Amino acid sequence: MTFRGWKWLLLLGRQNTLAKVWRSRRGGPSLCWKRCCHWSAGKSLDPEVRAFLEENTEVTNSGHLTPEIRLRLLTPRCRFWREKPDLWPYGDPFWAIYWPGGQALSRYILDNPRVVKGRSVLDLGSGCGATAIAAVMSGAAQVLANDIDPIAGMAMILNCELNHLNPFPVIIKNIINSEAGNWDLIVLGDMFYDEQLADGLHHWLQKSIRIHQTEVLIGDPGRQQFLSHSIRSQLHKVIEYSLPEYTRQENYGLTSSIVWSYQPSNSLD
Repeated sequence: MTFRGWKWLLLLGRQNTLAKVWRSRRGGPSLCWKRCCHWSAGKSLDPEVRAFLEENTEVTNSGHLTPEIRLRLLTPRCRFWREKPDLWPYGDPFWAIYWPGGQALSRYILDNPRVVKGRSVLDLGSGCGATAIAAVMSGAAQVLANDIDPIAGMAMILNCELNHLNPFPVIIKNIINSEAGNWDLIVLGDMFYDEQLADGLHHWLQKSIRIHQTEVLIGDPGRQQFLSHSIRSQLHKVIEYSLPEYTRQENYGLTSSIVWSYQPSNSLD
């Protein structure tokens, strides 16, 4: 099965695997990666991992909504696009795809820097780090990226280098259901692929808003798991973007992606 086939499985249902990982890592990283639970500016990468990522990803700024941002991604020209996914040695590389929700969020921030300028921003489930990079480019005072995959954290540092930015801190653990930090803005894209995970996000985000008056922006192209969840009734469409042809082809018919503002009621459901 090629990597493209792996993407198809992911969109059909393998996202449940990643959702279980998010749910199982409550408040802490995987033990085998405990030493990598926090990446900060100036921290060196494992030379072997760096070499592997540089050899097996392609630097690109085309085919997506933010040509201003260069990223290391898996593309059809990469070896693992054709290899069996199980041969990738570091777990499923969800981070190596620039998903449509993240594209929309990043485009919106670049076009509207006032949204982040001078503010503290948490990029939840950051993946390749594009939205965090967009926040830095647009003048955010503080940016923290979060993902559960330590290889994603390493890839984010490489992507910062590509865009001539000092790496922002990256925390590698599941922070959902942990103490809500005092952030001006939380952004998250393509995270609503499992009902139980969506429920956890719903309540955690509500808590952040209630305690800290945090603003929340969500990027999603309108997948069924997202549209059918109860959170949908508390979202307000901010902007919708037409996806580039390459992104449409790689996401099996999705034609647009939307930025939503999350404005829940005062009561916790």
